[in-house]
Amino acid sequence: MGMVAVPVIAGLGTAHPPSAAQDDLWEGFFSKHFSGSTRALAQRIFAHSGVTHRQAAVNPLLEDVSDWPTERRMRRYLVEALPLGKEAVGRALTAAGLSAGDVGLFVVCSCTGYATPGLDILLARDLGMAPDTQRIFVGHMGCYAALPGLGAASDFVTARGRPALLLCAELTSLHIQPSSARVDTQQIVSHALFSDAAVAAVVVPDGRGYALREVTSVTDTSTADHMTWDVTDTGFRMGLSPKVPAVLSTHVRGLVDGLLARHGTTLSEVDGWAAHPGGPRILNVVERELALPPEGLAASRATLDEHGNCSSPTVLLILDRLRRAASPPRRVVMLAFGPGLTLYAALLERQE
Repeated sequence: MGMVAVPVIAGLGTAHPPSAAQDDLWEGFFSKHFSGSTRALAQRIFAHSGVTHRQAAVNPLLEDVSDWPTERRMRRYLVEALPLGKEAVGRALTAAGLSAGDVGLFVVCSCTGYATPGLDILLARDLGMAPDTQRIFVGHMGCYAALPGLGAASDFVTARGRPALLLCAELTSLHIQPSSARVDTQQIVSHALFSDAAVAAVVVPDGRGYALREVTSVTDTSTADHMTWDVTDTGFRMGLSPKVPAVLSTHVRGLVDGLLARHGTTLSEVDGWAAHPGGPRILNVVERELALPPEGLAASRATLDEHGNCSSPTVLLILDRLRRAASPPRRVVMLAFGPGLTLYAALLERQE
């Protein structure tokens, strides 16, 4: 037997729907969506969201879907998600120098829409993947899904010595809640932060790129009620407790220290951080608990500023930003958080 294949992220591809300024979204839609005392609170939350621009496949300035029934939103999901996913996958394959026929496993993560046959089948067909390509579809893991997705892809690459492809595609813009719905701070926060994107990653056995050393996680089920995503008759409704940052602060240092120790490295040797920007408070907690330098989370903050919280693709957007820097980091830790509450971490090392 030869050496075990090292899974390497050899290509990333991103795709974004049209952009809208946060101020325009507030002035042109959300200021009218919220009323009374809620409006002043909402204006403050929008202003302090850390978001300047967001992308929306269904822009509320052009089209108000807030009263649409879920069935209509799901039909629209396929219409918008397919071309976006195709664009991201095409770019990632090109970057990795592969064709769709080379893909052994296709993993798709999306919690913002459902259709059967799913994105995985429709994209495999449209892109010309092989009939024996295996597929996994991951739903309802929310913001951290990219990391278990990468984990499954890299395990396949290690076991089979064949390339795998991960696609994270989210259209949160389809889930604006009706103005008649019960409005709480959680609802305003999700309306102020969430955004749309698709990002694909090609994982190959060996080669140049970022080697995936390990994916690890911790789940605190005592806080399971802190983050929810409920299918309602008018789209999917986000529940987001203000206690989430406190739970992260309890677990994030131990998770990261353990991961790094297993690979004989320390916090000071990590020169790239891709922390999921659930919101500005989340990033502040990560920065504090890991005692990061002021610029440590610059890529995460910039991604939040330019793209909002895109759910599962966001950490891959940050990795793409780090990778394209003038001097790309040698060691990257990816961090993502979501329902459970679940914290996921991954260690990447650049290979030439």
